[in-house]
Amino acid sequence: MKLIDGKQLAASLRAEIAKGVADLKSEKGVAPGLAVILAGDNPASVSYVTAKEKACKEAGMVSREIRLPETVSEAEIVALVRELNGDDAIHGILVQLPLPRHISDKAVIDAIAPEKDVDGFTPVNVGKMLIGERCFLPCTPHGILKLIEFSGMDLKGKHAVVIGRSNIVGKPVAVLLSRKETNATVTLCHTGTPDVAKFTREADVVVVATGRPGTLTGDMLKPGAVVIDVGVNRIPDETRPKGFRLAGDADFESCSKVAGAITPVPGGVGPMTITMLLWNTLESARRALA
Repeated sequence: MKLIDGKQLAASLRAEIAKGVADLKSEKGVAPGLAVILAGDNPASVSYVTAKEKACKEAGMVSREIRLPETVSEAEIVALVRELNGDDAIHGILVQLPLPRHISDKAVIDAIAPEKDVDGFTPVNVGKMLIGERCFLPCTPHGILKLIEFSGMDLKGKHAVVIGRSNIVGKPVAVLLSRKETNATVTLCHTGTPDVAKFTREADVVVVATGRPGTLTGDMLKPGAVVIDVGVNRIPDETRPKGFRLAGDADFESCSKVAGAITPVPGGVGPMTITMLLWNTLESARRALA
């Protein structure tokens, strides 16, 4: 069984990105700029935004972090996004979700100019992804494709099963896996699927993204299958200093005995999400200069 090391792959890609940033600075005098908007003080969001800022600086990018109070209005955030749309020093705009309850995620995301939508969330980029046009791919699904490639699996003609139909991971990764350049046959399973194991036992690749630990177990796998575990769940564990441990949506112990390759949690999909965000920001800067 091969452990698919997301940290190793992310480090390699980030070195490539840093070189691209350095070349852009020396050749064009331009540093890619990413603006990150955070409303409120959700601990998970704050931690994630801090990690993004650190990653930007390490890659040589300009990071503009804009922190807003929980009470900020929807109109104020939309106005800020539109202002950033017109700022030539900013090549990517990221709005950290979830937003406070009184603000519509859709209204804010829709305000982002598609050419600066480095999260790949706007309807324009989602639509272009669906029909195979050039666009910014959503970061986690794009990272998942890179991890499968890194595992050594050639997806052409293979059967891929995606468990979970979220707009952020499940649906877009199913689309990407089925595109002509990838050419996998894709089954999308969800809470309405009567017997998920029926499909996963026939799968060469299983991507599990449900937010529920133990969704995928070893007896549900075909021997040698590649497993990409997107889940990050806190499991109470009194033996750990923080009182919990992190676990994925796949039962690692049983799945690792059957799978040919599997991502760990943590250290699998997680490091790739921010990496692909940097990838998109660099690409946005390049396109702005084309």
